[in-house]
Amino acid sequence: MSDKTQVDRGSDRWAQLRFAIVGVLLAAPPDRGELRAVIARLASRQWTHPTTAEPTTFAFSTIEGWFYQVRNEHRDPVGKLKRRVRKDAGTHPSMGLELIQALEAQYRDHPSWSYQLHADNLQSRARKHAALSRCPSYETVRRFMQGRGWTKRKRLKHRETPGMERALEKLEKREIRSFEAAFVMGLWHLDFHEGSRKVVTPEAVWMTPQFLGILDDRSRLACHLQWYLDETADALVHGYSQAIQKRGLPRATMTDGGSAMRSGEFKKGIKVLGIQHDTTLPYSPYQNGKQENFWSTVEGRLMAMLEGVEELTLELLNEATQAWVEGDAGLGRGRRRPASSWNTTARSIPRSGFLHWNGSSRIATWVEAVHPAWS
Repeated sequence: MSDKTQVDRGSDRWAQLRFAIVGVLLAAPPDRGELRAVIARLASRQWTHPTTAEPTTFAFSTIEGWFYQVRNEHRDPVGKLKRRVRKDAGTHPSMGLELIQALEAQYRDHPSWSYQLHADNLQSRARKHAALSRCPSYETVRRFMQGRGWTKRKRLKHRETPGMERALEKLEKREIRSFEAAFVMGLWHLDFHEGSRKVVTPEAVWMTPQFLGILDDRSRLACHLQWYLDETADALVHGYSQAIQKRGLPRATMTDGGSAMRSGEFKKGIKVLGIQHDTTLPYSPYQNGKQENFWSTVEGRLMAMLEGVEELTLELLNEATQAWVEGDAGLGRGRRRPASSWNTTARSIPRSGFLHWNGSSRIATWVEAVHPAWS
């Protein structure tokens, strides 16, 4: 429901309540000299608040004003009692042209500032320049900036590059909205995440594991989660193959521009299977936001449960991850969705659906493999 619809319904409820209160005065007009006594009795009664549904009362002058407002209205007395929109609604009379230009230049130079910081700097500038007139309050500055879409943007910590400039230009000129695939298995997200805990290898070497996560966009189903010792095309293809064998073939996959995701082995493999491969724009992690948000869940829930394990191994970490995702976390079941969200034309895995590595050429080829689950 839109905000405008909610406002309209609230205005209708208020108008109906007001008419219910003064309607008795219109239906049975009191005798001469008795109007004040009747309105006083109405003011002493309790009425149901149209928004909170709690008992409330209205002052004598308020009810009297409603009565005189509709006394001579014969066509639409209920509409006459609706709240009127102010003539200056949506405008900012206290924001002069010079202030708007100064605030626009300030936001263009510092889009990562908070509303409070913008308001403080604007007030400081107004004190030094008489042409800017009196600076409005913080609330006025905040509402004005929100109305213009001047929201706080994250500060990019990387050095300036052509890719970063294109990403900033897109953020400034286009509206960024969240999206969700129409059907389950319509789009997968995948990415690697550097673990916060190190694992010990059989050679007694401490290494930082890399976590491969593959999620379904629509259902948030964890298609496959696995820890590896490095972020390579070998690890990516192995994990992606496991996801396909568990869940089936997706229609599309979205990744970032990492070297493993751009490898010829991976790109050729999904091309053979007819899976569309989309990559996010540089410096635009919000395009893969569901995946990025998932890492906080992993660190805050999964890794927190392993705090007491001193010598954590890769095998133990993977076993704990599978138990967590398929058990307590419920990510292996995804979010409960109505039947209409499932794509009835989803493809099954062909007999040639297993990825096999040709170690000599380093090219991934899809070879025929017999498996009872897909026969």
